[in-house]
Amino acid sequence: MIYRTLGKTGLKVSVMGLGCAALGGVYGDISEADAIRTLHTALDEGVNHLDTAPLYAATRSETVVGKALRGIPRGSYTISSKAGRYGDGDSDFSYARVKTSLDESLARLGCGYLDIAILHDIEYAPLEQVRNEGLRALHDAREEGKVRFIGASGLPLKIYPAILAAAELDAVISYAHYTLQNTALESVLGLLEERRLGVLNASPLGLGLLTAGGPQPWHAGSPELKARCRQAAEWCASRGIDIAELGMQFAMANPRIHSTLTGARTVEEVRRNARCAGVTPDPAIVAEVQRMLAPVRNLSWPAGRPEYQ
Repeated sequence: MIYRTLGKTGLKVSVMGLGCAALGGVYGDISEADAIRTLHTALDEGVNHLDTAPLYAATRSETVVGKALRGIPRGSYTISSKAGRYGDGDSDFSYARVKTSLDESLARLGCGYLDIAILHDIEYAPLEQVRNEGLRALHDAREEGKVRFIGASGLPLKIYPAILAAAELDAVISYAHYTLQNTALESVLGLLEERRLGVLNASPLGLGLLTAGGPQPWHAGSPELKARCRQAAEWCASRGIDIAELGMQFAMANPRIHSTLTGARTVEEVRRNARCAGVTPDPAIVAEVQRMLAPVRNLSWPAGRPEYQ
């Protein structure tokens, strides 16, 4: 495993982080025992950063992660969780809700404190509430020793210049914007580096787009986006290449991204993902896949309030 310094936090994080949504069943059924075994395998493989949220499977992800962490030395891992978004149509970044949410997450996780507390998908709330209430709640939680560092996440890249013009952060989580199909995160990396922020890249496979099995039915991408990604996956498979492995190699190879958060539902998936750390993907294969994906290059999907579209 390779480790990088997460911006100005000073935290040393593995280039592969474990995104724990899958452990709650977001990407298909998984037993609690298998989820715990998968997380333990990730730790054994050298993964030291975990990411979860109350949104994931209606708190089931946090609950199973908490059970898996029992007996694990607290200093052997870092963990981020989130507050502000809890379900479709349920986003609340008010001071009281964020403070309560953090306490509930800590109770489920049993980890004592969060290394990073993230305001989750801030595009779903007015910037004023995020800044004046949500961030104030995180700052107060930090003063109380419940949180070490604070950050924000979301899909539209416009959220980052907006929030950074109004607040100081330590880290951000961007998702589905540094993949074989979409590298738009590069457009804001300069700003993030200027502020010395930790950069966590989630969903390096575009929420399942760049996998042999394709995305879940709930995926919000357009039919053309899904079709082009399916074509690229089939082309890779015909040559004995797993597009998921190629995509993770591609994401983890970028030194400007401190950790890539990727999910897994089985021990085998975790081990496969961990093998991608430190591997430089074949540039000719990457170029051909990106050529096939050129008609949908950097194509995303709408999320949040109109001002972020």
